[in-house]
Amino acid sequence: MAHRITEECTYCGACEPECPVNAISAGDDVYIIDESVCTDCVGYHDEAACVAVCPVDCIFKV
Repeated sequence: MAHRITEECTYCGACEPECPVNAISAGDDVYIIDESVCTDCVGYHDEAACVAVCPVDCIFKV
């Protein structure tokens, strides 16, 4: 399952370096997760790393 970042993103950038498959990139106003690349951190972490570091809880599973 992939994740998605909502419009509540504060553009802090905490999530981008945490992604082990480089699925997160900077959009115009919010960070974007390439859902075709996102692995939900399976095989890398026990939980989604981006969700764990997001200070505003704007990342959810789709």
